[in-house]
Amino acid sequence: MNVNETFMSEALDEARKAYARAEVPVGAVLVGNDGQILSRGYNAPIAMCDPTAHAEILVLREAARAARNYRLPGTTLYVTLEPCAMCLAAMLQARIGVLVFGASDPKAGVLGGAVDLTKVMVFNHYIEVVGGVLADKSAELLTRFFQERRRAQKNRGEVPKRP
Repeated sequence: MNVNETFMSEALDEARKAYARAEVPVGAVLVGNDGQILSRGYNAPIAMCDPTAHAEILVLREAARAARNYRLPGTTLYVTLEPCAMCLAAMLQARIGVLVFGASDPKAGVLGGAVDLTKVMVFNHYIEVVGGVLADKSAELLTRFFQERRRAQKNRGEVPKRP
């Protein structure tokens, strides 16, 4: 197992925590340039009643508080799902050095899934992106979560909501 797979496995452990709490199973781990985990977290918008409580945002907040600095240069963020626009913007503001993600998100991903914001050449910071690390494991967890959710809705007689 290489270093990216090792840290993505840690992020997957976080995603499983979200899954157990009926949150969309996305996990994230932020690693410093010394190879130490600075923070870890998982999606919690339902539990926190906060639409910004994505795994990436929570991890950046925790690390910034610990560092007493909103800039986190030289860090690598591992996340199980391709980030949305909000999360990418937060990463740009934090000056994350490298982003490693697992599964692609064709509906909301902004690194090639739905759109590729890395092609926009107006930002004052750019993040190195590595995609597809343990993508199958990340995608399987997400697929299982949404299948179970749809099955539960059907059993309750609810009409599934379209995204």
